[in-house]
Amino acid sequence: MLLPEEFVNRVKNDPFLGQELIDALETSSPISIRRNPTKSVADLPVVAAVPWCDHAFQLAERPLFTKDPLFHAGAYYPQEAGSMFLETVLKQLPLPADPMVLDLCAAPGGKSTLIASFLKHAGLLVSNEVIQARSKVLKENMTKWGVTNSVVTNNDPADFQRTPQFFDLIVVDAPCSGEGMFRKDHASRDEWSQANVDLCAARQKRIVMDVWDSLQPGGFLVYSTCTFNAQENEENCLWFSTELDAQLVPLETMFFSDGRNGIGKYALPSQVDTEGFFIAVLQKRGERSSLKLKMNQKASVSKVKDVTPLLEFAQLETARAVQWSTFSFAVPAHLVEEVIYLQNQLRVIKMGTELGEVAKKGLIPHEALALNPALLRKEVPRIELDVEQALHYLHGDTFTLAGQHGFNCMTFQHEPLGWIKHIGNRFNNLYPKEWRIRMRI
Repeated sequence: MLLPEEFVNRVKNDPFLGQELIDALETSSPISIRRNPTKSVADLPVVAAVPWCDHAFQLAERPLFTKDPLFHAGAYYPQEAGSMFLETVLKQLPLPADPMVLDLCAAPGGKSTLIASFLKHAGLLVSNEVIQARSKVLKENMTKWGVTNSVVTNNDPADFQRTPQFFDLIVVDAPCSGEGMFRKDHASRDEWSQANVDLCAARQKRIVMDVWDSLQPGGFLVYSTCTFNAQENEENCLWFSTELDAQLVPLETMFFSDGRNGIGKYALPSQVDTEGFFIAVLQKRGERSSLKLKMNQKASVSKVKDVTPLLEFAQLETARAVQWSTFSFAVPAHLVEEVIYLQNQLRVIKMGTELGEVAKKGLIPHEALALNPALLRKEVPRIELDVEQALHYLHGDTFTLAGQHGFNCMTFQHEPLGWIKHIGNRFNNLYPKEWRIRMRI
């Protein structure tokens, strides 16, 4: 499919972009992944490291990720290399030791898993997605990444006005016209129009305006798109700085190009081996203040008084168990009040790591516990699977398998995948139905 004629003419007449970009968009797309530093991964066809992001690599070819059990274990995440520049940006920001972070437009989870790895269990990450179906995918990916300091919400940006000055950092990977995806996704070429650019630019302004009050004075808002035009990028950033009295923060890098008039940074496919990406940082003026939470006395979440039923499967040295309905969750011990506050203000669909449901005979463990290496007890019975067995397990199948009676954690190359319940000469496959591989094994 040809590039849109109006887009081509605009790029050719833009001295910042030019014919070089048009030529680059007709080449093949690179493939890159980012490894989970808390999990192991076998050899992938790696050809080079991504220099602006730890644990990130370019691949020689695109594997069939669906048939790699380690992908389902959350051992790595396929992501555009340009988007991974977020890590370099985060390293340049003077954030507090325990930052409150919001990834506002987070689905499917690439940037949120990156932020989670960057935080290294410090602070609290709220990953939000306004579209319900996409929020379920976000929840799945954050669960598989296996971190405790994570909350997933399904809210409109305007809803965060109920959490004033809560966040030290907000990441807005704004919905955009997608020009940076023209090489990878040819269908996006057919969806492009100048009218859509206008619509996206207006929507981006609304999104940032809606969430601005939830940013602490002195806090940072990282704004990014996967498009090339100034209207959605530099012009919007200038508008934000004027309307919100925000300060544009200069970024340092040897890898990406300065934006027009020195605003933000670009990954241009004509210059680096990635799809298109723009990123800039705004700082809210003022001094950071201590967080004061207005707690709802009728909170539906409470602290678990007796954790004994949980300890058969979970280790809670640095986490605190909370109760929500009949389920128990582990959240960072020093951030329990913040998590409960968010649950009262927003539509939370995941808080911390779900441990399981406490029944009369003890805990029925949740898949999230199996996928969190910091919480899963080493003493939990495990069954190591070969690749064929692992794929059948992920498909939802049952087969002959030796193991201890009761709950067993299924592993592949020693990385947990989920649970079964062994009952005599057979087992119940407890892998979530909505996660199961649907293609033929």
